[in-house]
Amino acid sequence: MSLKLSFWYAVYTKPRCEKKVYNTFIMKGLEAYCPIQKVSKKWSDRYKIVEEPVFKSYVFIKIKETQKSEVRLTDGVVNFVFWEKKPAIISEKEIITIKRFLKDYTDVVVEKLEWKENQDVKITSGVMMDKTAIIKKVLKNKVVVELQTLGLRLTAEIHKKDIELIEKRKL
Repeated sequence: MSLKLSFWYAVYTKPRCEKKVYNTFIMKGLEAYCPIQKVSKKWSDRYKIVEEPVFKSYVFIKIKETQKSEVRLTDGVVNFVFWEKKPAIISEKEIITIKRFLKDYTDVVVEKLEWKENQDVKITSGVMMDKTAIIKKVLKNKVVVELQTLGLRLTAEIHKKDIELIEKRKL
C-alpha cells in the first residue's frame, strides 16, 4: 500500500458523536462522509423530523496512511473499524453505492449480518466461486461450510468476507 494514496476507512465513534466527528474532520480539511437520513420522532406532545446517522457510531474518512494517527486522536473517535487485524479499507465503489442508495431510498434500516448455522451462502471468491453451501459452524472470522456436489459432501473453512448470505424468499 502506497503512503501517498488515499483510501476510505470507517471509524468507530463514541455513541451519538457521529455528526460531531464528521464536522471535526471537515474542519481539519479531511474528506469525510456521514450518511444521514431524516426520520420522524415522537415526543410526548408532538412529532418532529430529525436527521440521524444511517450507520450508528460510524463515520467514513478518506485519508492517507500517514494520517491515521491524526484521525485516531480526534475527539469522539474510538478507533478504526478493523478487518483481519487491520483497519478495514472501503472501496470508492462501495461509498458511491451507499450515496446512490440513500439518494433513492428513505427510511433505510441497517442490519448487521449474523452468520448462523444451516444458513445457505454463496461463495464469492476462490476456486469454488459462485457455488452455494450451507454453514455448519461459525468461527470468529471464518465459517465451516458444506458443499454438496456430485453426490459428495465437501467441508471447508472459508473467510466470512468470501461468502454472502442467500436470502430465501417467502411465498
